[in-house]
Amino acid sequence: MEITWKDFEKVEMRIGTILDVQEFPEARNPAFKLTIDFGSELGTRRSSAQITKRYTKEELQGKQIVAVVNFPKKQIATLMSECLVLGAVGDGNDIVLLHPGLKVENGLRVG
Repeated sequence: MEITWKDFEKVEMRIGTILDVQEFPEARNPAFKLTIDFGSELGTRRSSAQITKRYTKEELQGKQIVAVVNFPKKQIATLMSECLVLGAVGDGNDIVLLHPGLKVENGLRVG
């Protein structure tokens, strides 16, 4: 299905840095709870990500990622998710996070 440029402009993807990573045993599928810094305009947001197959908590700490920040909040088990972290989904739900190739300012818009 094709979308228009106007449709694409509605999706607000931003760069953020993962500040904190916690286990999320309440989640239906193995996941981490993430606290992400999106800069002074957006502040910090929480999310969950099913990325435990490929990443350790230590690897994620300080990593910059791409996330959609303008979805409505969504309850996921005991966490109120405030953004959607983006990744490439491979076989068996093996997710590789999208990230900038170089360190950039938190909160920059992806377009």
